[in-house]
Amino acid sequence: MSKTRVRAPRPASQEPRRSNRSRAVAELLPDVGRAAFRKFGFVQSSIVSRWAEIVGPRYAGVSAPESLRFPHGERSGGTLTLVVRGAHAPMMQHITPEIMERVNRFFGYTAVARVTIRQGEVAVAKPRTAPPSLEPAALDLGDSLRSIADPELKAVLESLAAGVASTQGVPKIDKD
Repeated sequence: MSKTRVRAPRPASQEPRRSNRSRAVAELLPDVGRAAFRKFGFVQSSIVSRWAEIVGPRYAGVSAPESLRFPHGERSGGTLTLVVRGAHAPMMQHITPEIMERVNRFFGYTAVARVTIRQGEVAVAKPRTAPPSLEPAALDLGDSLRSIADPELKAVLESLAAGVASTQGVPKIDKD
């Protein structure tokens, strides 16, 4: 005869906290990305996203962090593996102590004790450019407002067009 165990319900204090509100995608992404980064050896994804800030634009252009692995059960004394463009590997090997110091300063403790370098192709993100500025709406809308029969709506739209045409630069919002 087999015995089946019946679990007692969890006390209210142990229930996971749920919020009945909509959450922004940006609020959810760190949790989603965390599992993927851990799988590939990154405890903190910030080392990837902020690599140019950590080592500077000169070294970030020729290198990228591949993984950061710690000894089992520890969070310090890890090994940082870098992917470096072929000809730059000897230079990066010479500045390894400086890279270790910068990464450790970024983390605030001795996270990296060793750096290994692997030659390979580094995908460098292109700097983002600002979108082209929008042309202001023409003050004289001509044929587009002729078909509007309501005189009040036509006046409001003409006023809106005049206001848009007269603004310079980014609109400023007054805080009351």
